[in-house]
Amino acid sequence: MSEEKTELNKKRLAVIRVRGQTGIKKDIKDTLKMLCLYRSNYCVVVDDSLLGMIKKAKDYVTWGEIDDETYNLLVEKRGEEYKGRLTDSKKKINYKKFIIVNNKKYKKYFRLSPPRGGFERKGIKTPFTKSGALGYRKEKINELIKKMV
Repeated sequence: MSEEKTELNKKRLAVIRVRGQTGIKKDIKDTLKMLCLYRSNYCVVVDDSLLGMIKKAKDYVTWGEIDDETYNLLVEKRGEEYKGRLTDSKKKINYKKFIIVNNKKYKKYFRLSPPRGGFERKGIKTPFTKSGALGYRKEKINELIKKMV
């Protein structure tokens, strides 16, 4: 019963990598790699249990709560089907590099285009609270994703 409560309370967070790879410290680079944010304008949808990892990379990403409508739009327009193998040749290792939606396997990340009209006024090196593009942006992440799809 407690597992059901925790599943209902979890929020889905969309995380978008905004900045590139030049001059990143190794631990932040590893964190971005674990989140599957390999390049700028990549997006992943995770639950809020990974919030510590997201906050560690806060100077390179923007994130917020994604609603179902935007998530379905993201999967429909930018979802790439996973065509790799599911296990190794000896059937000992299972690969989980995909998410399942409507009985189709999609890659965990979404490659987005740069936003139409650009990022916010002060650019990609300033926090969202100071009219920049980085950091936590609550429900306004949905508007950004729709500009990038």
